[in-house]
Amino acid sequence: MLQKIIETADYLKSVMKTQPKVGIILGTGLGNLSTKITDRTDYPYETIPNFPVSTVEGHSGKLIVGKLGGVDVLAMQGRFHFYEGYSMKEVTFPVRVMHQLGIKTLFVSNASGGVNPDYSIGELMIINDHINLFPEHPLRGKNYEELGPRFPDMHEAYDKELIRKAKAIAEKNNIKVVEGVYVGTQGPTFETPAEYRYFRIIGGDAVGMSTVPEVIVANHCGMKVFGMSIITDLGVDGKIVEVSHEEVQEIGNAKQPLMTLIMTELIKQV
Repeated sequence: MLQKIIETADYLKSVMKTQPKVGIILGTGLGNLSTKITDRTDYPYETIPNFPVSTVEGHSGKLIVGKLGGVDVLAMQGRFHFYEGYSMKEVTFPVRVMHQLGIKTLFVSNASGGVNPDYSIGELMIINDHINLFPEHPLRGKNYEELGPRFPDMHEAYDKELIRKAKAIAEKNNIKVVEGVYVGTQGPTFETPAEYRYFRIIGGDAVGMSTVPEVIVANHCGMKVFGMSIITDLGVDGKIVEVSHEEVQEIGNAKQPLMTLIMTELIKQV
């Protein structure tokens, strides 16, 4: 794995014109953030050595290098999911490559189902912690000290200072945000009412099928992480309705400008 990481990073270094320190992973319905990236060059995943290829609708599958808010960034438009059949090593491979390229701060976004009864559809949630319910851990197996320690600390998986700054940006721009705990599950089914209740009981505010593996690996690499979720459906008794992937995308797209503003202003301060 280490050799593949180095090989992919060396290729990207040979074609990239800048050396960004900020990485972004754009989730379901949030890919339009990429339209704000200027001076950009796109690298389709299939042209990058060793990169998996995204198979999910709404994830276009390309690496974008350019500027957001005047800051050099590297953005993934389309992430990889465990439920697609990838191993956790493949799901998190791009984060490893980002670290090898010198990325110091990672921004992640996703669409999620709300299990907090105080939440409503369209809510913007800043992730302050997570619960990992994936059946495979991304750090399982041989540990490479070049990448990070065998037993990484996770007491501050999401950077508190970045959270503080994001909340200040939201307040300044009259954008309502909440903070909460994200529960990561395997998918690809949406949750049953009993599962929603379980996630709330164990301390979750929102649930989704991504983000946690990437955040674990980013912390293993020593990156700072900031994450946000758009609540696209509710798993609260009395409020549960049938949901589709298309509806999730629509709600994500509707709220995308607000998340874009927060992310862009925050990236300016990194």
